[in-house]
Amino acid sequence: MSGRLTASTARSSDCLRDHFLLAMPCLEEGIFAHSITYICEHGESGAMGIVINQPLDLSVEEIFEHLQIESESDFSDIPVMAGGPVQIDHGFVLHRNCPRTWEASLKVTPEITLTTSRDILRAIADGTGPEENLIALGYAGWAAGQLEQELADNSWLTLPAKSDIIFTTPAAQRLGAAAAQLGIDMNLISGTAGHA
Repeated sequence: MSGRLTASTARSSDCLRDHFLLAMPCLEEGIFAHSITYICEHGESGAMGIVINQPLDLSVEEIFEHLQIESESDFSDIPVMAGGPVQIDHGFVLHRNCPRTWEASLKVTPEITLTTSRDILRAIADGTGPEENLIALGYAGWAAGQLEQELADNSWLTLPAKSDIIFTTPAAQRLGAAAAQLGIDMNLISGTAGHA
């Protein structure tokens, strides 16, 4: 077998589904500053993901109250994430290891699913939903070729995702935990590019 990359293998190996995007310092404004994004879908028509470390000033309890969903437990200390700048009035739930099916879901991996239907919120509220979940408003979206251009412009570092970073690492530590997998301290990366 030759070591050459064909168009079909290049396309499949370029897919960033189930990867993290770590914002480089050049993305210094808005929701993407110091962000880590989990990519749920990536293909020829573009990409979509959920920013997993930008908490809103809004709790899961407040979401339940707004949607008039009764909750069995106290969710007032669980923050809702700003998932991205697209459809910020829509909820997105990342969850793992849940055998139950929901009305509107995208299976990202055998372990991780993205659900957008209200039935999962009702189940989380009454204690029958996935225990490991992240609730966000909005998502990050890229048109065809846009993410690839941003990667070429060194706006992002990429690495395969580790689900523990999404579901068990505190939001404020997620970017650093992912960067540490690459042996990088994001605080030491300069925002200006240099050329030798």
